[in-house]
Parts: sequence; C-alpha cells; structure tokens
Amino acid sequence: MNAIWLVILPILGAFLLPLVYRQNTRVGTWIGPFILGLSLILAFGLWGDIAANGVQTILMGGFPAPVGIVFYVDHLALLFVIMLVLGTLVLWLGKEKGNIQEETLLLLIVAGGSGLVLSGDLFNIYVFYEIVAVASYGLAASRGSYAASLRFLILGALGSSLLLLGIALIYAITGTLNLAHLATHPEILQGTVGLTAFALILIGLGVKAELFPVNTWVPEVYTTASARISALLGGLISKMALLVILRLLVLLYDTSAAHLLLLTLGVLGVITGELAAMRATHLRQVLAYSSIGQLGLVAIAFSIPGPAGIIAGIALALHHALVKPALFMLTKAWGKQLSHLAGASQSLLTTILFLVLALSLIGIPPLPGFWAKFLLLKGALATNIAAYQMVITVVLIATVIETIYFMRIVRVMFNTKPPPIKAPALQELVPALVFVTLLFISVLNLGTIGKSLEIVATSAADKSIYMNFLPL
Repeated sequence: MNAIWLVILPILGAFLLPLVYRQNTRVGTWIGPFILGLSLILAFGLWGDIAANGVQTILMGGFPAPVGIVFYVDHLALLFVIMLVLGTLVLWLGKEKGNIQEETLLLLIVAGGSGLVLSGDLFNIYVFYEIVAVASYGLAASRGSYAASLRFLILGALGSSLLLLGIALIYAITGTLNLAHLATHPEILQGTVGLTAFALILIGLGVKAELFPVNTWVPEVYTTASARISALLGGLISKMALLVILRLLVLLYDTSAAHLLLLTLGVLGVITGELAAMRATHLRQVLAYSSIGQLGLVAIAFSIPGPAGIIAGIALALHHALVKPALFMLTKAWGKQLSHLAGASQSLLTTILFLVLALSLIGIPPLPGFWAKFLLLKGALATNIAAYQMVITVVLIATVIETIYFMRIVRVMFNTKPPPIKAPALQELVPALVFVTLLFISVLNLGTIGKSLEIVATSAADKSIYMNFLPL
C-alpha cells in the first residue's frame, strides 16, 4: 500500500464531488464519507505494514532525495492522519447534506493536513500548509462572519509569508530542503541565521497551531463560524502544524534555544488563553480561549527534549482532538451567551455529555485528561531544568482556572430558568456522542494505549530512524 493515496484520494474526491452532485444528488452526498472511510482503512493498513516492515519512504516520480519530493510514513505521522480523517468523518455525521462547497473544502483540508504530516521536505510542507490555509479560510467564511474571516486571512497570509521566509533562509545557508539531508549537518543551523529561520517558521506555523501571539483570530472565527467548522479547525487541524514543529525540533533544532522558544510561546499561550476564557461571557469564546490554552500545553510538552515530551504531547493532542470538537458540537444545544445555558439540565443527555467532557479537560481521574496532564508534569519534572520546573506551577494554576470557568458554566446550566431556545435534534448530537464514546473506550484501554504511545514516541525521538529519508 502506498501512503500517497492518503493525499490523492481526498483531492480526487474534492474534484469529483461537484460533478457527481450534478448528475445524482443522492450519490453525491456519499462521496465524502466514502472517501474518508477508504482513507481510514488505508491508514490502518499502513499502520500494520509499518509494524511488520518498518518505516516507509516514498520518492515521488522516482527522483532520489534530496532532489525529489519525499513522503515519510511512520507511526507518528499515521497517528495524526488517522486522527484527522476519523475526526472529519465523525463531524460529517448528522451534517446538512447538499452543501457542495463546504464538503469540497473539507476533503481538501484532509488532503492538505495528511500531506503536511507526511512530507519529508520543507518545500512540500509549505505547499500543503497553503492548501490547508486556503481551505480553512473558505470554511471560516462559508457560514461565519466575513469580517472575522478577512482578519483570519490577513493574519494567515502573514504567517505563510514568515514560513516561506524561514524556509528560504534555511535553503540559503544549506542548499537543501530535505529534512533528513538537513539532519546530517544540523550544526549549520545552530547559528544566528539558522535560529532566526526557526523562529520565523515557528511563528508562521503558529497561526494554525494557535500559538501566542498569532492566535488572535481564534475567538473571532470560532465564535462566528458553524459549530462543525470550529470543531474541525480547533480540534483537528491545529495539531498538524504542531507535529511539523516537533519534526523540526527533533531533526534540525535539538538545542536548548529552540526548545526554550517553543516553551515560552506555549507558556504564554496557556496563561493568556485560560485567563481570557475565565473572563469570557460567550460560550463559544470560552471554548476558543480554552483551546488556545490546551494547545499551549501541547507546545510545552513538545518542547521537552526526548521521548517523555513527545508522549505527553501526543497524549494531550489526542485528548484535545476528542474533547474540544465534542464541546463545540454541544454548543448547538444552547444559546451564545452563558446566560442562555439556564435550564439546560432539563436535557439530561447534553448535561451528562458536557460534564464528562469538562471533567476530562480539567483533568479529573480516571478520565484521559488526567493522565495526559500527568505525563506532561512527569516529563517536565524529569528534566531538572529550572524553566521546566516553572511549567509545573503554570499547569497547576491553569487547571484551577479551568475548574473555575467550567464550574461556572455548570452552575448556570442547573439554573431553573427555562432556556429561551429550542432543544436540538438528536442527530445534531451524534458527533458529540461518538467523541464521548471514543473517550470512554480510551479510559478502558489506558494501559494498551499508553504502551503504544510510548513505542511511537521513542521511535519519533530517535533521529537515526529519519535517515530513511535518504536513499541507501
């Protein structure tokens, strides 16, 4: 099986979907789920192949690296591809049928996100990043505020420019863009110019990763866009950019300066995001700022050197990919202001779902959120570096703040005043139900999942394995 189909299939589906809709609307509504289901089967098949035969390297067009375009397929990349495809497929459930533009953009964003995490050279990473960016702008504007979408576009364009400038600096001082080729001489990038290039790339990718200070678009877009689009962008797409940052840290910038820069942005993201969430009065804004804080935790984890940081980052990213989309989908059950939650306890199902998700996000054992934060604190404590010891305090304070604003929401939910809006249809809650079901399945299989993530993290931290990018 060839991993290139993980990119080709969604792109092919995106181009065929409008044509099929014109011929047969009923068939057209099944194109998206069929493509996503096929991609998911392919990804699981590749997972088994890698477990049996090792990491795969794909050379496009037969041109050898570092000249040719390379795809690198390991368990870490496949894990994030599966997360993206499965999450998009779940969000497709109960969706309004016949929105051709939105469905086309959803398939394009899956193709771009898959290519982003599989790419083995910086130029290809930039190309797929642009595909994700353009599709994101279209989705944000499809049912949201044009003003918020325009500001998102402007900030995204700035991020893309900084990313391209950083890549250009790396090419100027090394003469190559292949990641494994660059990894053979990482000392070239340890100077001022090399670290400047990393800072530019970090800020550029940080727009999609919701990193401080280029995350100001998040509350605007997530508040005005549809719940489904907010769930996709906040819960799934943001992780793709963070994985690229992790690859760069492992391969090219395994230095304290680069790690501390990511750590700083992560800490600032956690502090600003959680404090803003506590002050917000708009339900979607609370979740948007909370997303910034949670992704800041992922950035902190990935900044911790070695397998301990990677496994903590993966656990936090996967947990966030389950909980935050479900919470966004539940917002369809209530109004926009927190005061509209009054009386929501009359709907027992939505109340239970919200409580479970909120408790896991806070980190109440034995829910997965507790173990993800525990891995982060354990990894930070093991470094014996003062900056990471400070992180422990930041995480604990952030947890207290999370508890305050989520419990405030719960208190409003149990207000006896009747809600001023109509309760949602059950089919609108299907995605949230599926995400919560997956959350409970993970609780029942924590031991197996933990061992698997440890293997994935250990492999991802081993720089020598990435030399498969280069031909023997």
